[in-house]
Amino acid sequence: MTAKWTRPRRFDRNLIVIGAGSAGLVAALTAAKLGAKVTLVEAAEMGGDCLNTGCVPSKALIHAAKRVAHARRAAAMGLLAEPGVVDSAAAFAHVRAAVAGVAPHDSAERYRALGVEVIHGHAVLASPWAVEVAGRTLTARAIIIATGAAPSVPDIPGLADSGYLTSETLWRLERAPARLAILGGGPIGCELAQAFARLGSDVTLIEAGARLLSREDAAASAVVQAALAQDGVRVLLGQAVAQVADGVVQVGGAAVAFDTLLVATGRTPRTQGFGLEALGINLTERGTIAVNAYLQTRYRHVLACGDVAGPWQLTHAAGHQGFVAGFNALFAPWHRLRTEQSIMPAAIFTDPEIARVGLTVQQAVAEGVPHEVTRFDLADLDRAIADDVRGGFVQVLTAPGSGRILGATIAAPRAGEMLAEIVLAMRHRLGLGALQTVIHAYPTYNDATARAAGLWREAHAPAWALRLAARFQRWRLG
Repeated sequence: MTAKWTRPRRFDRNLIVIGAGSAGLVAALTAAKLGAKVTLVEAAEMGGDCLNTGCVPSKALIHAAKRVAHARRAAAMGLLAEPGVVDSAAAFAHVRAAVAGVAPHDSAERYRALGVEVIHGHAVLASPWAVEVAGRTLTARAIIIATGAAPSVPDIPGLADSGYLTSETLWRLERAPARLAILGGGPIGCELAQAFARLGSDVTLIEAGARLLSREDAAASAVVQAALAQDGVRVLLGQAVAQVADGVVQVGGAAVAFDTLLVATGRTPRTQGFGLEALGINLTERGTIAVNAYLQTRYRHVLACGDVAGPWQLTHAAGHQGFVAGFNALFAPWHRLRTEQSIMPAAIFTDPEIARVGLTVQQAVAEGVPHEVTRFDLADLDRAIADDVRGGFVQVLTAPGSGRILGATIAAPRAGEMLAEIVLAMRHRLGLGALQTVIHAYPTYNDATARAAGLWREAHAPAWALRLAARFQRWRLG
């Protein structure tokens, strides 16, 4: 397989990492801490999408928008006078401040201080052991590809000339637009639709599918759609865009006028222009680099991790894979780590949040997996009542009779944090019933998990044992 290239007699370094996003940063840091000589190459900005155009700026904007929503709710409750005009420019200033605050954690200076050589430039694989960057040819015993993903743009007549923005270019805005149209009802589209609506934009969200958040449980999708409607977002479902022209999106029988058009129709792995084709490194049907459970490509010393490897496009998944790839690049074949395949949590930061791990009801049905569903509604949770939270639930899928957790979906404030308890239970093979024994501070949202576990225990309590207990208590009366 490698006979076409000459293997260097001696290597300049132990590892070259291409891409300084979440996966690449963790891979480089892991290897450096394990004593390796590491070079990290980044063509754009350190921190990748997460820091510069993804997680950090979007969550900062969501936080600012949530503050506005809380003020409006306080006024509706009679706690404050009517809130004044929203200064959305201040929200974008907060976004820039948040990015600047996190940036030192991912900076070239920090990584150089930790012993990593950082090079700015576009890297191209010249052989299975060599990378060309900035006019130099670098060699390494192992190479990790962590080039991430980029926004996907559909082929719609007129879209290319519309001046559209994506999740990468959105942050050039200085304030919320008067009229915002969003193509795509996935996590990015839903999060930003709600945030901009709260900041004063007239928002229309257009989704070609039958519902929002098609990968999530249908009940969670309904909760998000209701929340968007409450914040004034107009949602058009099952509508294919015919064309975009003169500041108008033609969709179905409707014409949606916009000042700003945001395309949020998914992300495509960045695999072009890095020399993968010349090396014959295979791609999957999804366009990701084909890797095994150890994140190795067809060349066992060339690995890939993060969004470019999939199957997830999640920052924490990229970090997990970065650690595995960094370790395996140094110690395979003597010792290798496997990636986590089944217990990967995900969260969507709408209000309320949606968090999921494992199977949804729809997935279980489609795959023919026998299951039971236990659901506890937040309408019966004391903390939710005190906070005037309407809607939301904890829903857990278990194997029939055993309580083994197959998956869970939570729709609630701070659902991402609430999910951790269930992820831990799945990781250590604890049944749902075991979570009833966990003592939670009162009143908290986490108590909803114990309440769900209690419902499962009640439904599976042996009838004979209950009858025997009742007879025993009657006997004790004398």
